[in-house]
Amino acid sequence: MDAFEKVRTKLETQPQEEYEIINAEIKHGGFVYYQEGCCLVRSKDEEDSDNYEVLFNLEELKLDQPFIDCIRVAPDEKYVAAKIRTENSETSTCIVVKLSDQPVMEASFPNVSSFEWVKDEEDEDVLFYTFQRNLRCHDVYRATFGDNKRNERFYTEKDPSYFVFLYLTKDSRFLTLNIMNKMTSEVWLIDGLSPWDPPVLIQKRIHGVLYYVEHRDDELYILTNVGEPTEFKLMRTAADAPAIMNWDLFFTMKRNTKVVDLDMFKDHCVLFLKHSNLLYVNVIGLADDSVRSLKLPPWACGFIMETNSDPKNCPFQLCSPIRPPKYYTYKFAEGKLFEETGHEDPITKTSRVLRMEAKSKDGKLVPMTIFHKMDSEDLQKKPLLVHVYGAYGMDLKMNFRPERRVLVDDGWILAYCHVRGGGELGLQWHADGRLTKKLNGLADLEACIKTLHSQGFSQPSLTTLSAFSAGGVLAGALCNAKPELLRAVTLEAPFLDVLNTMMDTTLPLTLEELEEWGNPSSDEKHKNYIKRYCPCQNIKPQHYPSIHITAYEHDERVPLKGIVNYTEKLQEAIAEHAKEAGEGYQPPNIILDVQPGGNHVIEDSHKKITAQMKFLYEELGLDSTNAFEDLKKYLKF
Repeated sequence: MDAFEKVRTKLETQPQEEYEIINAEIKHGGFVYYQEGCCLVRSKDEEDSDNYEVLFNLEELKLDQPFIDCIRVAPDEKYVAAKIRTENSETSTCIVVKLSDQPVMEASFPNVSSFEWVKDEEDEDVLFYTFQRNLRCHDVYRATFGDNKRNERFYTEKDPSYFVFLYLTKDSRFLTLNIMNKMTSEVWLIDGLSPWDPPVLIQKRIHGVLYYVEHRDDELYILTNVGEPTEFKLMRTAADAPAIMNWDLFFTMKRNTKVVDLDMFKDHCVLFLKHSNLLYVNVIGLADDSVRSLKLPPWACGFIMETNSDPKNCPFQLCSPIRPPKYYTYKFAEGKLFEETGHEDPITKTSRVLRMEAKSKDGKLVPMTIFHKMDSEDLQKKPLLVHVYGAYGMDLKMNFRPERRVLVDDGWILAYCHVRGGGELGLQWHADGRLTKKLNGLADLEACIKTLHSQGFSQPSLTTLSAFSAGGVLAGALCNAKPELLRAVTLEAPFLDVLNTMMDTTLPLTLEELEEWGNPSSDEKHKNYIKRYCPCQNIKPQHYPSIHITAYEHDERVPLKGIVNYTEKLQEAIAEHAKEAGEGYQPPNIILDVQPGGNHVIEDSHKKITAQMKFLYEELGLDSTNAFEDLKKYLKF
């Protein structure tokens, strides 16, 4: 807390003109490793950030605006590995720096996804890493450095629908090799004391069974959906008897609960949960199996997990779309949750956060999170921005975004619709919105917007919709099915051509995503169902809302070809409708903004943020002067 206050004091003496994104940071031994400018550095005192040692200059890689995405330090601090990326690409480079009086780059590996250090029986540091090719991660390597340099492939996954990632248990006892697709997982244990020994399989993959593993005191703690109900539950077994028949039920979740994360400590297990659209922390005492459930402040919409090696405390941050993250620490000795003290963000007094539900056409209640200015009068006349995603069992992104804060301050209403297909209410919520239930998500979105209007939040002529990536499926489908509900739409890297994409098995992610969308190439039922909602397949001559699309030239996840195809078909349909409507008809604006680069979504692009806000204000005929003045507090133009 003292360190935080010192940093705050330093920041308050400087002009706040730029919204800063904090890059990767990790504490190990007596040092903090982080990025300073264009360098990988370490400092002995995290409070004195001006006194640091430069370990590596990223400019040596000759990349365009590189940043550090992840850092891992070898157990005895002889080496540090860092994954370097650029804003315009998803490809990455992993560098290994030897720590000495004169730090030097020992090696670099291209296209690394996950990586972890372990130490072998001869005190030699071994780096395990996964190699990514065409967005697919199937190969695991292990490497040593110094006099005994080697680099060998350790494992290859042969099923193209699976991907591989590495995770080191909190106590560093085991390195877990996780093999997963959207519905099924398999985990192998690599002994952290004998990493050259063959790995041990915990449980062979069973279709529909997901599980993740932690370790403590010769026991494995397994977060899994096995058994009824098919939601996550915590089980445990002896580390030397890992097979599924030995798993004992340890802790179950309430209905409609999403497990966000799990953190393991010497005497406690901490579960980070979302239950009925509110956040909780459950602290389980492992000595006596006691459970303490802490309901977190209602303004909080998401967790930001902290890397932490302190066995006495569990730190984390809470955030919302309109409020910067706030630090919290649970102290096990006191059994209490402590929050960061000091200046209270004024947004807590000037805005409201509401949790509401909309009834979908099949009777299912769909949660919504709504933000608006406290002193707003006649909300029916205020502009509304709706957010939707609804895919892969992933929650809507509700991290702090400065442009969202600016909109609320300028009188807008924000509504986040947690429709089926997402993960906000657990695994079943996802299952009820995938494959041949994808239309449930569309019905949920329609019900949410109609409920907002009926409850006095805005009206169709002032309603806008925002979605990115797979959220573009539901947004595009709503534009086809109920265009009268919307005035304007912003889409970023949107998935709009579901049918043609899922029939093209040469694309990197098609095989991996069959569990989400279906296989139209071999299953006629899937093909016909996709045709019912696919945005590209259902365009027709009618009045559409204005649409602003941001796409990326070399996006491997959502190919530009499908977005261009959608845009051209939409413009043709609008032109045909304009002819039928006759003279005086005002057609909607359809804008396709193609950005250079190969990244999928560039969240903090100032150019993108300003273009989207400008579009929304102009389409609704609103004065944007105050909004852009406020935005300058966060973004450097």
